Amino acid sequence: MAERRLEFQVREEKGRLDRFLAEQVPDVSRSAMQRLIGEGQVTVNGEPSKASYKVRPGDQVLVLLPVAEPRQPLAEAIPLKIVYEDAVLLVVDKPAGMVVHPAPGHSGGTLVNALLAYCPELAVAGDDRPGLVHRLDRDTSGLILVAKSEKARRTLQRQFKDRQVRKAYLALVDGHLQPACGRIEAPIGRDPNHRQRMAVLAGGREAITEYHVLEQFAKRLGPAAGDYCLLEAEPATGRTHQIRVHLASIGHPVVGDTVYGRRRSRLAVPRQFLHARRIGFKHPSTGQRLELEAPLPDDLAEILEMLRQ
Repeated sequence: MAERRLEFQVREEKGRLDRFLAEQVPDVSRSAMQRLIGEGQVTVNGEPSKASYKVRPGDQVLVLLPVAEPRQPLAEAIPLKIVYEDAVLLVVDKPAGMVVHPAPGHSGGTLVNALLAYCPELAVAGDDRPGLVHRLDRDTSGLILVAKSEKARRTLQRQFKDRQVRKAYLALVDGHLQPACGRIEAPIGRDPNHRQRMAVLAGGREAITEYHVLEQFAKRLGPAAGDYCLLEAEPATGRTHQIRVHLASIGHPVVGDTVYGRRRSRLAVPRQFLHARRIGFKHPSTGQRLELEAPLPDDLAEILEMLRQ
């Protein structure tokens, strides 16, 4: 079985080793982490330790996390909203709540499972992300591009790498942005204190997001009192959680984003208000430019209607 190396440097008093690691690796339960510690899969400053060890600033903690070999995803007859399809690609309007590909805790019910039922020819032995060219967060709705052949996938991936693909997202954010049009250039990397999150870091990878405000709202009555604005954001780069991290870094987090924004939104939003509404790219076979759009889903459209009233 393969192993994944996770390394952490303790920056402040954090109590017991098992509790510290449970915070750093939330997808592994504390009891499972205790077993790893007991099996010698965790070292502190190069030496095996105990779960009860009190970590101290400066400690170097190494975790060898067993990783099961990926299994071929199973086809599942899950309805798909197809926006465009031809012989070599398709574009899907992904609903919020759907994970794009199998991952720990999400072995089924993903977009990949649905795609394998819709296009069985996508199945490739050992590939747990067949056809995928890019991805969206679980709670982000909107357009996602899928290649039906490996040649098409390589061509589209090269377009992403060369920044020839244009994507536009609708986002509702806290406050009123000034200026109304802007460009955020801030490098993004893994948050050293919360490994499941991203952050603006001096040593991170280049990240650029352009935005322009479409509407501004002021709601003064009731628990949802506050200022909001609807904007269109275009990421020139494709970093994990890029739009959410960038907007939060300038003090205007996406409404409903409990990771980078408020723990509890003042608006009764069902999830983060982020929708991938437009994508433009060159067709991998013909070179023709395609521009596709997906309307705002009902759950988010209702929020806008309430604010407009």
